[in-house]
Amino acid sequence: MRFLLPLLLVLSCITVLLPGCEPKEDLLTKDSSAVLEFSTDTVKFDTVFTSVGSVTKRLWVRNRNPRAVKVEEISIESQPGVTYSLLIDGDAATTARDKVIRGKDSLLILVRATIDPTPSDEKPFLVENNLRFRTNGNDQQVKVVSYGQNAYFHSAERLACNTIWKADKPHVIYGYALVDSTCTLTIEPGARIYSHAGAFLVVKGRLRISPNYRPTGEVKADDRNIVRFQGDRREKDYAELPGQWGGIEFDASSHDNEIRFTELKNASFGLLIYNPYNRQPRPKVTVENCSIRNISSYSLDFASGGLALQGAALLGLSGDFTVRNTLITNCWEYAIWGVQGSVYQLDYCTIANYVYAPPGSSSSSLIRLTPSVLLSDNIKINNQTRPVVSPQFTMRNSILWAQPRLTFDGTSQDELTFLNGERYASNINISNSVLLTKQYTTGPLSQDKNGNILNPTEGPNYLFKSTPSRPRGKAYNFELDTLSPASNKGVPLPSLTTDLLNRPRDPATPDLGAYERKNP
Repeated sequence: MRFLLPLLLVLSCITVLLPGCEPKEDLLTKDSSAVLEFSTDTVKFDTVFTSVGSVTKRLWVRNRNPRAVKVEEISIESQPGVTYSLLIDGDAATTARDKVIRGKDSLLILVRATIDPTPSDEKPFLVENNLRFRTNGNDQQVKVVSYGQNAYFHSAERLACNTIWKADKPHVIYGYALVDSTCTLTIEPGARIYSHAGAFLVVKGRLRISPNYRPTGEVKADDRNIVRFQGDRREKDYAELPGQWGGIEFDASSHDNEIRFTELKNASFGLLIYNPYNRQPRPKVTVENCSIRNISSYSLDFASGGLALQGAALLGLSGDFTVRNTLITNCWEYAIWGVQGSVYQLDYCTIANYVYAPPGSSSSSLIRLTPSVLLSDNIKINNQTRPVVSPQFTMRNSILWAQPRLTFDGTSQDELTFLNGERYASNINISNSVLLTKQYTTGPLSQDKNGNILNPTEGPNYLFKSTPSRPRGKAYNFELDTLSPASNKGVPLPSLTTDLLNRPRDPATPDLGAYERKNP
């Protein structure tokens, strides 16, 4: 008997060492349902790197399964200006393989970002990458976001009331920046706003851009006092690429918005009023001395309203726009799209909707199937047609032109479309404007009156100084050519005595469009 106890101890040890008796948490599973969980879905390096180069963040990788899993690969790629490394089990690398996480256990990964603090016009403000995990045939990702330049960062931020965005440093929007319904955001002249992919500035209250700016002389296109919105990618290939960020959205409670001396480019939407249930009073946006260009979007679903929307420089769902001295160009779907009660007042505007790819692209011209301006008096929400509300459209001393394009049914090109227009014909008032339209040369909605110039034969060649179909130099220029049919065809509007660039207009016979032609 005295040998029995030692024998039992030996047998117990041998039993533990047998493969069939290996602890459950050490047994590997190859089940594809055995996925990983993470302590966060985004590792964010929210320190602004202006003088210090690197910082480290923690990420816990959890295995909730009762058995062990083998992570076949953990990897992350570096980006220009940002170098990433991982620290796993004391090893620093950008890639690790065959890491085993026991059942009901976790793995700690230290993610280190080293960012070049040297300022550069080519370096993006935000760098987004993916930390990748491959386990049992499953590919999982954790976003890694790094701020690469000195700026004000607004990440899914509800702004404090009566916020002022200063011009001393750029502002960067990640996700969204929200102006609440009782609040006002004021943006100072010269501010720069860069938005990450898909980001929106959402205005439930009021937005005021350069409300008190009164220039005393000519404001050239590169003037430092112009407020500029664009995507956060700074590389040259992105300089004129549409659809890089969402745009500015005004919700149903928004009111008394004022946007002056502003350039907005490279978005899915320029200015979007989203009031699909026609809440009263309707949101109002006044736009003065602005440029909106490079606008495009695939259809976007607004889940709350059951709507699919295409890109537009000015998109009004039951909202009112007053637009003066403004240029709209390169909109791949619509320049203006208004439905169900939208009110548009356009004075001295140029819609030069040439659709062109950025310089260096394989195509210099793209196909657009939609008219530049489309208005309708109804809308469907969740497949139900809302009550008919007639839109209003007034255009004075303006230009609506575009390059030739395809149509769905092979008919003549028309850049002006009023769906169900006969029901609100009395709400349409276009005068002293150049129009590219075949549909409205005759009939009850004819625009061959009120001093309008329809389809001038010299339009494609001499309307503007430089276009994609008639390029002169590296940049397109939508000021009037010396032989333009729009020269001296306007009627003076007493409240508007200067053009987009703040140059004085001829007091007797002003030019049409956003630009008054300078005398040689």
